[in-house]
Amino acid sequence: MPEFALRRITLQIEETLHDGGATGTARLRGAILAVVRNPFSGRFEPDLQPAMEDLKPLGLMLTDRLIAALGGRDGIDGYGKGAMVGAGGEAEHGALWHVPGGYAMRERLGESRAVVPSAMKVAAMGASLDIPLGHINAAYVRSHFDAITVTIPDAPRSDEIVFALAMSKGGRIHSRMGGLEVWQVKGEDGLR
Repeated sequence: MPEFALRRITLQIEETLHDGGATGTARLRGAILAVVRNPFSGRFEPDLQPAMEDLKPLGLMLTDRLIAALGGRDGIDGYGKGAMVGAGGEAEHGALWHVPGGYAMRERLGESRAVVPSAMKVAAMGASLDIPLGHINAAYVRSHFDAITVTIPDAPRSDEIVFALAMSKGGRIHSRMGGLEVWQVKGEDGLR
């Protein structure tokens, strides 16, 4: 059983009131990042999948903290996840987050049929990551095509991974690109 020793948790909340237009309903976006030791750093491990099980408690803890920081579950309608792997690791180590991160959000947010958008990369210390955001029930809701940029100045170190979750309440401020609107979502297949 690999150990992903936790070094730091960072929480980021953004409240946007307007984006050049009139002030309207505030939009919240948030991200939570966990800096952990990469037990696979510096070596090739052929079978990584069992390690996803070890990360499930971290996924649930981060999900709970982010939901609380956003003021509760009510109104959260966007999500995404990501990972940055230090130079001693490989991108596949970031892929360990797909199940523990994505499924934790789905479990805690209730009905959520759309795929959880994701981004990962091998990164130097202090790098930034744009975590894609999408609507939780319908991937084609254009107002929710967005991203939140995250960074930690001293992470990931060579032997670390930064695992991140992101959520939003509402679409882009002043969204006017048409397409499927939130009120039109049927939530049957995760697309529309």
